[in-house]
Amino acid sequence: MPVWASSEWYVVRPDAIYVWRRYPQLEEKLGWYLRVMRGEAPPKFRIVRAFEAGLDRAEDLESVSIDELWRLHNRVSLEFRREFRRLREGEVWEDPLTDAKPSLLDLKIELVKRLTSPCVLCERRCGVERAKGRRGACRLAWDVYIHSAFLHLGEEAPLVPSGTIFYGGCNYTCVFCQNWDVSQWKASQAMKVTPKMLAEIQDSLALEGARNINHVGGDPVPSLHYIVESMKYASHSKPQLWNSNMYMTLEALEILVDLIDIWLPDLKFGNDKCSMRLAAVPRYWEATTRNIRIAAEHGDMIVRHLVMPGHLECCTKPVLRWIAENLGDGVLVNVMDQYHPDNLVVRMPHKWPEIARRPSREEIEEAWRYASELGLDWEPVTR
Repeated sequence: MPVWASSEWYVVRPDAIYVWRRYPQLEEKLGWYLRVMRGEAPPKFRIVRAFEAGLDRAEDLESVSIDELWRLHNRVSLEFRREFRRLREGEVWEDPLTDAKPSLLDLKIELVKRLTSPCVLCERRCGVERAKGRRGACRLAWDVYIHSAFLHLGEEAPLVPSGTIFYGGCNYTCVFCQNWDVSQWKASQAMKVTPKMLAEIQDSLALEGARNINHVGGDPVPSLHYIVESMKYASHSKPQLWNSNMYMTLEALEILVDLIDIWLPDLKFGNDKCSMRLAAVPRYWEATTRNIRIAAEHGDMIVRHLVMPGHLECCTKPVLRWIAENLGDGVLVNVMDQYHPDNLVVRMPHKWPEIARRPSREEIEEAWRYASELGLDWEPVTR
């Protein structure tokens, strides 16, 4: 059995092992993730910590203007990205992983703090002064909360067991949210954490046998300032996984792309009309597809699409077609059949009658048929 397997969870999810044998294309499409998972390459955040920021002291970061921080960041991150491309093509990292002081990660930590208050982390750009205790559209002020952290056996087979951290808050308001108690949200049932505590949680999950550290929610974007800083203190070497609606600004994405090894974006709606009606999200299509396209250039990716009843023509088919035309065969696609009515849809089904039921078997099979017709690689992570 491979060193990254465990007999305890293998009994529950044997497909988490044999999926790699059954679908040899996984080693190509998830090649970087697989190498990091096996310990054959360091995760990106550990390499970022080794790149010098171009300043003499970490204390200087707070006195530097944001324009100068971005100038330094862009120069050093360009060096990192050249190195990452070399590693992703199969080269071996040979240098010792010695943290620079200050490092490119320190630059990112300072920048993301400034993006958080006034807040421009997500595309709502609400500009709320979260550092002064005011809550943004995500329902969060400065503090970060987690509702649970555990080895998740219900994710896609190549990801199991996933060291999953569920963050409170979300920048969406989905009327059908199946995780509404986390996203929309009960702070009294969550634990307030610090970046150091978050790093300890990651390390603990890694020691328990997690294949990856899975940042999810709610949505992790509003908690980005703590997540990035936690990587300064984490000692594990597991891949970082971003499990998100991807509704973030380009500035936030610029911070994140150098830190995430594998992306798990959720591309749910095929147009802005459905996104506004069902999740109150403006400019959904432009922002989300832009970010997914960029992220795919910087790491491995499994795109998730949840098939909703009555939305095959307006959402499912446009989403799958966009993936085929823009991401080609470079990504995996999970065409998900897990939708069920929840949250407001259960309480007021008359307002959203088309989604007040489960999708039919015919709708699911039509979605799978269409994915195959487009040449998408969906079976390894869907079935």
